[in-house]
Amino acid sequence: MNPIVAFLIRSFVAVPVTVISWLICFFPLDYTFWGATFIAVLSGALTHVILSLFQNISYLKKHQLSRKEYRYIKKNLKEAKQKIRRLNKSIFHIRDIHTVKQRIDINRITKKIHKMTMKEPKRFYKAEEFYFSHLDSLVELTEKYSFISSQPKQNSEMGQSLIETRRTLIELTKVVEDDLYHVISDDINTLNFEIDVAKHTIQKKKELKFPEENRWLK
Repeated sequence: MNPIVAFLIRSFVAVPVTVISWLICFFPLDYTFWGATFIAVLSGALTHVILSLFQNISYLKKHQLSRKEYRYIKKNLKEAKQKIRRLNKSIFHIRDIHTVKQRIDINRITKKIHKMTMKEPKRFYKAEEFYFSHLDSLVELTEKYSFISSQPKQNSEMGQSLIETRRTLIELTKVVEDDLYHVISDDINTLNFEIDVAKHTIQKKKELKFPEENRWLK
């Protein structure tokens, strides 16, 4: 669940609990103003904490992850977010018009993988190569490319380095495309299975509706 939405849900429940607790303590129980306020705030805070724990447990259960696994994935996704920011910063500093499409593709693919993994943390295990190897390579290459290409004067050696970097980035773009396909491979297999089931169901209905015609075609 989105952290902001989760917080709003907790607040939506905790605020009425706080108000009701204060009213009960102040009027029927005859607590002092500050005593009622203390208990009301404590009740609201406890409600917030309990709901937060419940949401976390439900989230982990839904995604079939242990608390330790989720902490590990969350840590790596946080680090990856910083790397993607560095990558995008260097990408948009490059002024080479010949690599515009390639840079757009890199930006689109990396963001897509990260977004899907944030939404469904268990996909992280299918994207480990991307997070632990390919993303780092993209960041290093684009930053160096951005730095060299921004120099006012370039010699033949720098020009050759830029050419080699462009070629490597093209190959690396194909690699991260494969990473994306690997991340969604289970979805593709599920879709293909559902298509086969649907086709089988449609064929069965046709056979039941037009038995004579199907017997003739056979």
